[in-house]
Amino acid sequence: MSDEGRRGGIARRRRAVTALAVGAFALSGAGLWGATFVQSPAQAAAEAAPPEPDVLTASVERRILSDTVVTRGTVSASQTVDIAPAASAAEGGKPVVTKVLVQAGGTFRAGRVLMEISGRPVFVLPGTLPVYRDLKPGAHGEDVRQLQKALTGLGHGTGGDRKGEFGPGTKAAVTAFYASIGYDPVLVGGEGGEGGDPVEAARGQVKAAERALAGLTSGAAEKEASGDQLTYAREDLADARQKLADAEAVSGPMVPASEVAYLSAFPARVDVVSARVGGDVGEKPMTVSAGRLVVKGSLAAHEKGLVRAGQKVRILSEATGVEATGVVASVSEAPVAAGGGTDGETPQGQGYALEVSPDKALPATLAGQDVRLTVEAATSDGKVLVVPVSAVSAGADSRTTVTVLGKDGTRRRVEVRPGTSGDGYVEVSPVAGTLAEKELVIVGAGAVTGGGAGDGSLGTGAVPEAPGTQR
Repeated sequence: MSDEGRRGGIARRRRAVTALAVGAFALSGAGLWGATFVQSPAQAAAEAAPPEPDVLTASVERRILSDTVVTRGTVSASQTVDIAPAASAAEGGKPVVTKVLVQAGGTFRAGRVLMEISGRPVFVLPGTLPVYRDLKPGAHGEDVRQLQKALTGLGHGTGGDRKGEFGPGTKAAVTAFYASIGYDPVLVGGEGGEGGDPVEAARGQVKAAERALAGLTSGAAEKEASGDQLTYAREDLADARQKLADAEAVSGPMVPASEVAYLSAFPARVDVVSARVGGDVGEKPMTVSAGRLVVKGSLAAHEKGLVRAGQKVRILSEATGVEATGVVASVSEAPVAAGGGTDGETPQGQGYALEVSPDKALPATLAGQDVRLTVEAATSDGKVLVVPVSAVSAGADSRTTVTVLGKDGTRRRVEVRPGTSGDGYVEVSPVAGTLAEKELVIVGAGAVTGGGAGDGSLGTGAVPEAPGTQR
């Protein structure tokens, strides 16, 4: 056979092998497609059925359980006072700020002058009774007693004056105090006062009475004067001297209501300064605070019933990282409305006033800061059995139960009595059956479409997973 014939035979055999390979590949592809996309009715029905539910479980634990209420609060002093000078009979004209001697955020001690209004000082003294009147010589009352105690504490004794009586010793103490702060006191009955100076007028009457009596008792005049004339002259002198004593008792240095404020403790703090030199005084030129730092916050209506005085509180300043503990000092009975009043329902953004007293003194740097308050609203009596809240269900027979999942997959219901709840857990006490620590209770099922889970008593994906949940 020629070479040309042999080459032709080889070519034909190659074409046949190639065609056979292509056919085999096509047949295998058709088989694969059929296996993938062609299903029997039984197989199609099986794959359309919902998957087996994925049961969620959690361990039964034994620990102390607490329920908490978290809210916000502001650190502030137990006493806050607006330095708003009251009107005084000693003042005249429109008051103007002439000096501001402290800055916001600063501290000061008793006797310090905070500012000057129309050339007159505004100072603070220790005390708890608010100012409500000018204190003048001859005055009596608890406010006079408070003034005397404050002046004595600053080193200005009130002599022999009785407590609560503004006498000569108190006048001397007031004069000495004003001298120590660099001002002269306002005088009662001084020059320019209405009706002139009553003391000088009384002194003039005494001199006149003395001269009249002297005229009747000198030389020949005494022989000519009748007994009645001498008696009347002596009585006139006695009356004049009594009037002088009375005038002196109610004259002298006074403490105008516009120049003093009282704080319960020192050192005190300057919170706000709105006064400006040359400007009008306004209603609240300055706000100061004193006393131990406390935390003041508010509770929503649904939280008010959970919080009461004496409960423990954790205080946290996120800004500084400072942590402290305290107790609830008070919760208002009525909601605080805008402007400080109250009404029947909680206003928007307002709530029931809450005050927390720290166990130890808070650092002064926390004054004015916003802090987080975690109130321990309830706590269990020692370690108790707890399960996630989602593990507890109530049946039509009003029994409360949990479902325990055994190691072999079996389930059993245990009737329980719920107790304290908090942080997603609830205390449980077995009523019928047993329940032990570390046993698994069913808390729910994985997401299932179109049906219930298990025996129908559990949720279908709406139950959130609790901490420690296992699948």
